[in-house]
Amino acid sequence: MSQTSRQTDLAESTAAGKPEDTAPLPSQTSIPTDEQASQAVQEMAKGGSNIDTVIGRLVVDQGLATAEEVQHCLVQARQTAEDDNQRSLVHLLVRNDYVTKRQMARLKQIVEAERSGQKIPGYKVLGKLGAGAMASVFKARQMSLDRTVAIKVLPRKFSSNPQFIERFYAEGRAAAQLNHPNIVQAYDVGKAGDYHYFVMEFVDGRTVYDDIVRHRRYAEADALDIVIQIAEALQHAHQRGLIHRDVKPKNIMINQQGMAKLADMGLARAVSDKEMAEAEAGKAFGTPYYISPEQIRGELTIGPPADIYSLGATLYHMVTGSVPFDGKNPSAVMHKHLKADLVAPDHVNPKLGAGISEVIEMMMAKEARRRYQTCADLLIDLRAVRSGKTPTIAHREAPADALAQLAQAEAAQPLQAVAPALISTDSGDVLRQWWFWTLSGLLVLSVGFNIALLATRQ
Repeated sequence: MSQTSRQTDLAESTAAGKPEDTAPLPSQTSIPTDEQASQAVQEMAKGGSNIDTVIGRLVVDQGLATAEEVQHCLVQARQTAEDDNQRSLVHLLVRNDYVTKRQMARLKQIVEAERSGQKIPGYKVLGKLGAGAMASVFKARQMSLDRTVAIKVLPRKFSSNPQFIERFYAEGRAAAQLNHPNIVQAYDVGKAGDYHYFVMEFVDGRTVYDDIVRHRRYAEADALDIVIQIAEALQHAHQRGLIHRDVKPKNIMINQQGMAKLADMGLARAVSDKEMAEAEAGKAFGTPYYISPEQIRGELTIGPPADIYSLGATLYHMVTGSVPFDGKNPSAVMHKHLKADLVAPDHVNPKLGAGISEVIEMMMAKEARRRYQTCADLLIDLRAVRSGKTPTIAHREAPADALAQLAQAEAAQPLQAVAPALISTDSGDVLRQWWFWTLSGLLVLSVGFNIALLATRQ
């Protein structure tokens, strides 16, 4: 599944405050089907001679046909016009086998960009990568630096909406604060005519979601390699006071060299931004399949553990082929994030090691304080598991505060209520059982001996 073929399903729908689908990220353009290509040719042909000049230039620029071949078709177009049987340049290029219908379908994306007025000074649009509910993304050439970039453009219908415009520029500002090899780099943000645009690094590759659709799930080692890179990216963002709030498979890109890159800062927020936190209080911002419980509740304080939860949900999906929680609608899914027990990853995919399952379960603890508190801690365990070792942090029996609570609870219970809890297969617990019953036996023998001794004296 190509990145430009975006799925507008439950996984992409978001709770209050964000459209159902965000704009796709920069990637390779998809290959149109024969039906789509035919439709594209018909639509362009309707424009007639008023776009023949644009088509002719693009065909030559793209190397699809020579200038002589285009000129030949233009002559034919004029001849058919005189015969009252006018044929557009589009039809003639296809009929003469100079270009294919699929090639014309790709050109249609470029024509749409240029005819819609989406021209950004200093950039040459090369094609349309995709469109979502809130933006369209184009592949372009930055003329001054001679490099390929991706340009996200806010549709004209949102140009009069201050909220959408502010969020669009907030994404650009957030991305501009980050400079890390595993984060899609921001280059520029501005306005051209009626359009607001955001220029970013072009990533020639695919998303993790594409891989899940194509192969169902990742091998454990491959998934860990990617998640370690994204955890490093998040650590960079968190150290600069930013939380992403929308970590998910579609926002993780893999370039041709296999490097993972975190994308889409559209929901990023500064941890210290109290004003925005208060404005968003009680609203759930994120993607239902991967959103943290505290985001669902719209809590004022959202910190790094929220991103760690979403990364855990993403890793769960990567290694099991299933989302952690599913449901018939976003509300049902989010309710499960809050209340339902997580099925252990190695129960879904028995091929997984115990270590990675322990790490995922700690990442997805429902209480933020039970999770890894920083990506630095998370990376310790991820790297340990990747090297075949036990995750030292997740493998602990329980956090210190939990042990203290357990001790207090046991102290408040009568002795007979404690005994069943001693039954365990853990080697430490077995040793404790042995000492308990041994001491109990000695106590019984001592009491019996003393009673017998008293009886003989009487």
